[in-house]
Amino acid sequence: MTSEVSQVSLSELPMDNWMAHLPSALWDTPICYMAIPGSHNAITYCLDKNDRSPVDLTQPDMLQKLDKYMKPIIRPFVYKWAIAQESCIREQLDCGVRYCDLRIAHRPNDRSNDLYFYHGVYTTITVETVLKEIREWLDVHPKEVVILSFSHFLGLSQELHSLLVSTIKSVFDSKLCPKMERVTLRKLWSEGHQVIVSYEHNTANCNRELWSHIPYWWANKSKAEALIEEFERRKQNGRPGGFFVTGINLTEDLKYICSHPTESLKDMVMSTYPTLLSWVKQQKPGSNTGSLNIIAGDFVTESQFIPTVIALNENLLNRTILPQP
Repeated sequence: MTSEVSQVSLSELPMDNWMAHLPSALWDTPICYMAIPGSHNAITYCLDKNDRSPVDLTQPDMLQKLDKYMKPIIRPFVYKWAIAQESCIREQLDCGVRYCDLRIAHRPNDRSNDLYFYHGVYTTITVETVLKEIREWLDVHPKEVVILSFSHFLGLSQELHSLLVSTIKSVFDSKLCPKMERVTLRKLWSEGHQVIVSYEHNTANCNRELWSHIPYWWANKSKAEALIEEFERRKQNGRPGGFFVTGINLTEDLKYICSHPTESLKDMVMSTYPTLLSWVKQQKPGSNTGSLNIIAGDFVTESQFIPTVIALNENLLNRTILPQP
Protein backbone atom coordinates (compact mmCIF):
# COMPACT_ATOMS: atom_id res chain seq x y z
CA MET A 1 0.00 0.00 0.00
CA THR A 2 1.36 3.43 -0.88
CA SER A 3 1.81 6.12 1.73
CA GLU A 4 -0.80 8.20 -0.10
CA VAL A 5 -3.37 5.41 0.26
CA SER A 6 -2.50 4.67 3.86
CA GLN A 7 -2.92 8.31 4.86
CA VAL A 8 -6.33 8.84 3.23
CA SER A 9 -9.26 6.55 3.89
CA LEU A 10 -11.32 5.78 0.82
CA SER A 11 -14.33 7.02 2.78
CA GLU A 12 -12.84 10.53 2.48
CA LEU A 13 -12.73 10.55 -1.32
CA PRO A 14 -14.97 13.10 -3.09
CA MET A 15 -18.20 11.14 -3.31
CA ASP A 16 -19.28 12.50 -6.70
CA ASN A 17 -16.02 11.25 -8.27
CA TRP A 18 -14.90 8.47 -5.96
CA MET A 19 -14.16 5.95 -8.71
CA ALA A 20 -11.92 8.45 -10.51
CA HIS A 21 -9.98 8.97 -7.26
CA LEU A 22 -9.44 5.31 -6.38
CA PRO A 23 -5.77 4.28 -6.10
CA SER A 24 -4.35 2.75 -9.28
CA ALA A 25 -3.93 -0.58 -7.45
CA LEU A 26 -7.72 -1.04 -7.86
CA TRP A 27 -8.02 -0.11 -11.53
CA ASP A 28 -7.51 -3.71 -12.68
CA THR A 29 -9.73 -5.32 -10.04
CA PRO A 30 -12.92 -6.77 -11.56
CA ILE A 31 -15.79 -4.52 -10.47
CA CYS A 32 -17.76 -7.59 -9.39
CA TYR A 33 -15.08 -8.08 -6.69
CA MET A 34 -15.28 -4.48 -5.46
CA ALA A 35 -17.61 -2.97 -2.87
CA ILE A 36 -20.19 -0.79 -4.63
CA PRO A 37 -22.85 1.31 -2.83
CA GLY A 38 -26.36 0.89 -4.22
CA SER A 39 -29.80 2.40 -3.94
CA HIS A 40 -32.78 0.08 -3.33
CA ASN A 41 -35.97 1.30 -5.04
CA ALA A 42 -33.92 4.22 -6.31
CA ILE A 43 -36.75 6.20 -7.93
CA THR A 44 -39.30 6.51 -5.13
CA TYR A 45 -38.66 10.17 -4.31
CA CYS A 46 -41.29 11.24 -6.87
CA LEU A 47 -44.28 8.99 -6.21
CA ASP A 48 -47.57 10.33 -7.58
CA LYS A 49 -49.53 11.78 -4.67
CA ASN A 50 -52.52 12.63 -6.85
CA ASP A 51 -55.44 10.61 -5.51
CA ARG A 52 -56.41 9.70 -9.08
CA SER A 53 -53.20 7.67 -9.35
CA PRO A 54 -53.91 4.01 -8.49
CA VAL A 55 -51.85 1.84 -6.17
CA ASP A 56 -49.71 -0.50 -8.23
CA LEU A 57 -51.13 -3.86 -9.27
CA THR A 58 -48.64 -5.89 -7.19
CA GLN A 59 -50.34 -4.73 -4.00
CA PRO A 60 -52.69 -7.17 -2.19
CA ASP A 61 -56.32 -7.18 -3.34
CA MET A 62 -57.41 -6.06 0.12
CA LEU A 63 -55.20 -2.96 -0.04
CA GLN A 64 -56.44 -2.13 -3.55
CA LYS A 65 -60.05 -2.35 -2.37
CA LEU A 66 -59.42 -0.32 0.77
CA ASP A 67 -57.60 2.29 -1.30
CA LYS A 68 -60.53 2.47 -3.69
CA TYR A 69 -63.18 3.03 -1.01
CA MET A 70 -61.17 4.60 1.87
CA LYS A 71 -58.51 6.53 -0.04
CA PRO A 72 -58.21 9.51 2.40
CA ILE A 73 -57.40 7.09 5.23
CA ILE A 74 -55.33 4.49 3.38
CA ARG A 75 -53.25 6.60 0.99
CA PRO A 76 -51.12 8.42 3.63
CA PHE A 77 -50.05 5.01 4.97
CA VAL A 78 -49.09 3.89 1.47
CA TYR A 79 -46.83 6.90 0.93
CA LYS A 80 -45.19 6.61 4.35
CA TRP A 81 -44.13 3.03 3.63
CA ALA A 82 -43.50 3.28 -0.12
CA ILE A 83 -40.88 6.05 -0.25
CA ALA A 84 -37.46 4.40 0.06
CA GLN A 85 -35.30 7.31 -1.15
CA GLU A 86 -35.91 11.02 -0.64
CA SER A 87 -32.98 12.30 -2.73
CA CYS A 88 -33.35 12.65 -6.50
CA ILE A 89 -31.19 10.57 -8.82
CA ARG A 90 -28.61 13.33 -9.36
CA GLU A 91 -28.21 13.78 -5.60
CA GLN A 92 -27.84 10.02 -5.13
CA LEU A 93 -25.11 9.88 -7.79
CA ASP A 94 -23.39 12.95 -6.31
CA CYS A 95 -23.38 11.19 -2.93
CA GLY A 96 -21.66 8.10 -4.40
CA VAL A 97 -24.43 5.68 -5.42
CA ARG A 98 -23.23 3.51 -8.33
CA TYR A 99 -25.95 0.83 -8.46
CA CYS A 100 -29.62 1.70 -8.98
CA ASP A 101 -32.53 -0.68 -8.47
CA LEU A 102 -35.08 0.38 -11.12
CA ARG A 103 -38.59 -1.14 -11.09
CA ILE A 104 -40.43 -0.45 -14.30
CA ALA A 105 -44.17 -0.27 -15.01
CA HIS A 106 -46.69 0.75 -17.62
CA ARG A 107 -49.65 2.38 -15.91
CA PRO A 108 -52.95 0.53 -16.30
CA ASN A 109 -55.36 2.15 -18.75
CA ASP A 110 -52.61 4.42 -20.10
CA ARG A 111 -52.88 4.68 -23.88
CA SER A 112 -49.40 6.15 -24.23
CA ASN A 113 -46.17 4.16 -24.34
CA ASP A 114 -44.74 6.08 -21.37
CA LEU A 115 -43.09 3.97 -18.69
CA TYR A 116 -42.77 4.83 -15.02
CA PHE A 117 -41.17 3.51 -11.86
CA TYR A 118 -43.32 2.16 -9.06
CA HIS A 119 -43.37 1.07 -5.42
CA GLY A 120 -46.83 1.06 -3.89
CA VAL A 121 -47.88 3.73 -6.40
CA TYR A 122 -46.42 4.98 -9.68
CA THR A 123 -43.97 7.84 -10.10
CA THR A 124 -44.75 11.20 -11.68
CA ILE A 125 -41.65 11.20 -13.89
CA THR A 126 -41.00 8.80 -16.73
CA VAL A 127 -38.22 6.27 -17.14
CA GLU A 128 -36.84 8.15 -20.15
CA THR A 129 -36.58 11.38 -18.14
CA VAL A 130 -34.55 9.68 -15.39
CA LEU A 131 -32.27 7.91 -17.88
CA LYS A 132 -31.51 11.24 -19.55
CA GLU A 133 -30.70 12.77 -16.16
CA ILE A 134 -28.26 9.92 -15.50
CA ARG A 135 -26.70 10.41 -18.95
CA GLU A 136 -26.24 14.14 -18.33
CA TRP A 137 -24.62 13.41 -14.99
CA LEU A 138 -22.24 10.87 -16.55
CA ASP A 139 -21.20 13.39 -19.21
CA VAL A 140 -19.81 15.57 -16.42
CA HIS A 141 -18.28 12.60 -14.53
CA PRO A 142 -16.46 10.68 -17.30
CA LYS A 143 -14.67 8.21 -15.01
CA GLU A 144 -17.70 7.15 -12.95
CA VAL A 145 -19.48 3.89 -13.78
CA VAL A 146 -23.09 3.08 -12.89
CA ILE A 147 -24.87 -0.26 -12.82
CA LEU A 148 -28.57 0.06 -13.68
CA SER A 149 -30.75 -2.92 -12.79
CA PHE A 150 -34.07 -2.99 -14.67
CA SER A 151 -36.41 -5.47 -12.98
CA HIS A 152 -39.86 -6.21 -11.52
CA PHE A 153 -41.49 -5.29 -14.84
CA LEU A 154 -45.20 -4.61 -14.47
CA GLY A 155 -47.63 -4.35 -17.37
CA LEU A 156 -45.01 -4.33 -20.16
CA SER A 157 -45.85 -6.05 -23.43
CA GLN A 158 -43.09 -7.37 -25.69
CA GLU A 159 -43.51 -4.21 -27.75
CA LEU A 160 -42.97 -2.01 -24.68
CA HIS A 161 -39.87 -4.02 -23.77
CA SER A 162 -38.53 -3.37 -27.28
CA LEU A 163 -39.27 0.35 -26.92
CA LEU A 164 -37.55 0.47 -23.52
CA VAL A 165 -34.44 -1.28 -24.84
CA SER A 166 -34.39 1.12 -27.78
CA THR A 167 -34.61 4.07 -25.36
CA ILE A 168 -31.76 2.68 -23.23
CA LYS A 169 -29.54 2.31 -26.31
CA SER A 170 -30.42 5.70 -27.68
CA VAL A 171 -29.88 7.56 -24.37
CA PHE A 172 -26.58 5.92 -23.38
CA ASP A 173 -25.24 4.98 -26.83
CA SER A 174 -21.47 4.26 -26.66
CA LYS A 175 -21.48 4.57 -22.86
CA LEU A 176 -23.19 1.16 -22.68
CA CYS A 177 -20.82 -1.63 -21.72
CA PRO A 178 -21.49 -4.83 -23.72
CA LYS A 179 -21.42 -8.19 -21.96
CA MET A 180 -17.83 -9.23 -21.30
CA GLU A 181 -15.90 -11.60 -19.06
CA ARG A 182 -13.69 -9.26 -17.08
CA VAL A 183 -14.90 -5.73 -16.33
CA THR A 184 -12.40 -3.41 -14.68
CA LEU A 185 -12.25 0.35 -14.32
CA ARG A 186 -9.17 0.53 -16.53
CA LYS A 187 -10.93 -1.39 -19.33
CA LEU A 188 -14.11 0.68 -19.08
CA TRP A 189 -12.17 3.93 -19.04
CA SER A 190 -10.11 2.93 -22.07
CA GLU A 191 -13.25 2.10 -24.09
CA GLY A 192 -15.43 4.99 -22.85
CA HIS A 193 -18.04 2.74 -21.23
CA GLN A 194 -19.84 4.04 -18.14
CA VAL A 195 -23.11 2.09 -17.93
CA ILE A 196 -23.75 -1.58 -17.19
CA VAL A 197 -27.42 -2.46 -17.71
CA SER A 198 -28.87 -5.64 -16.24
CA TYR A 199 -32.31 -6.60 -17.50
CA GLU A 200 -34.62 -9.13 -15.82
CA HIS A 201 -36.34 -10.37 -18.98
CA ASN A 202 -35.50 -12.74 -21.81
CA THR A 203 -34.98 -9.68 -24.03
CA ALA A 204 -31.51 -9.54 -22.48
CA ASN A 205 -30.55 -12.72 -24.35
CA CYS A 206 -30.92 -10.97 -27.72
CA ASN A 207 -28.96 -7.81 -26.90
CA ARG A 208 -25.22 -7.73 -26.27
CA GLU A 209 -25.63 -4.43 -24.39
CA LEU A 210 -27.99 -6.00 -21.82
CA TRP A 211 -26.53 -8.10 -19.03
CA SER A 212 -28.60 -10.83 -17.43
CA HIS A 213 -30.34 -10.06 -14.15
CA ILE A 214 -27.99 -9.39 -11.23
CA PRO A 215 -28.92 -11.60 -8.23
CA TYR A 216 -30.31 -9.62 -5.28
CA TRP A 217 -30.01 -11.08 -1.80
CA TRP A 218 -33.20 -10.01 -0.03
CA ALA A 219 -33.64 -11.11 3.57
CA ASN A 220 -37.35 -10.20 3.88
CA LYS A 221 -36.90 -9.20 7.54
CA SER A 222 -38.20 -6.25 9.55
CA LYS A 223 -35.47 -6.38 12.21
CA ALA A 224 -31.80 -5.64 11.64
CA GLU A 225 -30.59 -8.57 13.74
CA ALA A 226 -32.71 -11.06 11.76
CA LEU A 227 -31.48 -9.58 8.46
CA ILE A 228 -27.83 -9.91 9.54
CA GLU A 229 -28.39 -13.49 10.67
CA GLU A 230 -29.91 -14.36 7.27
CA PHE A 231 -27.00 -12.85 5.33
CA GLU A 232 -24.41 -14.57 7.51
CA ARG A 233 -26.13 -17.85 6.71
CA ARG A 234 -26.07 -17.12 2.98
CA LYS A 235 -22.44 -16.07 3.04
CA GLN A 236 -21.43 -19.54 4.24
CA ASN A 237 -22.67 -20.97 0.93
CA GLY A 238 -20.40 -18.68 -1.08
CA ARG A 239 -20.98 -15.67 -3.26
CA PRO A 240 -22.31 -15.81 -6.85
CA GLY A 241 -19.68 -15.71 -9.58
CA GLY A 242 -20.32 -12.26 -11.05
CA PHE A 243 -22.11 -9.14 -9.88
CA PHE A 244 -24.55 -9.57 -7.01
CA VAL A 245 -26.37 -7.36 -4.53
CA THR A 246 -26.77 -7.67 -0.78
CA GLY A 247 -29.84 -5.63 0.10
CA ILE A 248 -29.74 -4.34 3.67
CA ASN A 249 -33.23 -2.92 3.11
CA LEU A 250 -35.65 -4.00 5.80
CA THR A 251 -39.12 -5.22 4.85
CA GLU A 252 -42.24 -4.22 6.73
CA ASP A 253 -45.32 -6.42 6.73
CA LEU A 254 -48.92 -5.47 7.45
CA LYS A 255 -48.57 -6.61 11.06
CA TYR A 256 -45.56 -4.31 11.58
CA ILE A 257 -47.29 -1.33 9.95
CA CYS A 258 -50.46 -1.79 12.02
CA SER A 259 -48.47 -2.08 15.24
CA HIS A 260 -46.49 1.11 14.41
CA PRO A 261 -49.27 3.41 13.11
CA THR A 262 -47.33 6.65 13.61
CA GLU A 263 -44.09 5.41 12.00
CA SER A 264 -42.84 5.37 8.42
CA LEU A 265 -40.34 3.28 6.48
CA LYS A 266 -37.78 6.03 7.07
CA ASP A 267 -38.30 5.85 10.85
CA MET A 268 -37.72 2.10 10.77
CA VAL A 269 -34.66 2.33 8.52
CA MET A 270 -32.91 5.20 10.30
CA SER A 271 -33.37 3.60 13.72
CA THR A 272 -31.64 0.44 12.51
CA TYR A 273 -28.81 1.99 10.51
CA PRO A 274 -26.31 2.00 13.43
CA THR A 275 -26.69 -1.79 13.79
CA LEU A 276 -26.63 -2.38 10.03
CA LEU A 277 -23.60 -0.16 9.41
CA SER A 278 -21.60 -1.80 12.18
CA TRP A 279 -22.19 -5.09 10.33
CA VAL A 280 -21.33 -3.56 6.94
CA LYS A 281 -17.99 -2.31 8.34
CA GLN A 282 -17.01 -5.92 9.07
CA GLN A 283 -17.61 -7.09 5.48
CA LYS A 284 -15.01 -7.61 2.78
CA PRO A 285 -15.25 -7.46 -1.00
CA GLY A 286 -13.39 -9.94 -3.20
CA SER A 287 -13.73 -13.40 -4.68
CA ASN A 288 -13.61 -15.45 -1.49
CA THR A 289 -16.51 -17.26 0.15
CA GLY A 290 -18.32 -14.73 2.31
CA SER A 291 -17.24 -11.73 0.21
CA LEU A 292 -19.79 -9.10 -0.79
CA ASN A 293 -20.05 -6.95 -3.92
CA ILE A 294 -22.87 -4.40 -4.33
CA ILE A 295 -24.54 -3.39 -1.05
CA ALA A 296 -27.88 -1.59 -1.42
CA GLY A 297 -30.05 0.16 1.13
CA ASP A 298 -32.85 2.67 1.67
CA PHE A 299 -32.41 6.41 2.34
CA VAL A 300 -28.77 5.94 1.40
CA THR A 301 -27.84 9.62 1.29
CA GLU A 302 -28.94 10.24 4.89
CA SER A 303 -26.35 8.23 6.82
CA GLN A 304 -22.72 7.14 6.50
CA PHE A 305 -23.83 4.16 4.42
CA ILE A 306 -22.14 5.16 1.14
CA PRO A 307 -18.66 6.11 2.47
CA THR A 308 -18.76 3.01 4.70
CA VAL A 309 -19.29 0.74 1.68
CA ILE A 310 -16.63 2.50 -0.42
CA ALA A 311 -14.10 2.17 2.42
CA LEU A 312 -14.45 -1.63 2.29
CA ASN A 313 -12.31 -1.53 -0.86
CA GLU A 314 -9.30 -0.81 1.36
CA ASN A 315 -9.38 -4.56 2.08
CA LEU A 316 -8.41 -5.18 -1.56
CA LEU A 317 -5.28 -3.05 -1.44
CA ASN A 318 -3.28 -5.63 0.49
CA ARG A 319 -4.18 -8.53 -1.80
CA THR A 320 -2.47 -10.02 -4.81
CA ILE A 321 -4.15 -10.49 -8.19
CA LEU A 322 -7.73 -11.73 -7.97
CA PRO A 323 -8.90 -14.61 -10.17
CA GLN A 324 -11.00 -13.84 -13.21
CA PRO A 325 -14.79 -13.91 -12.64
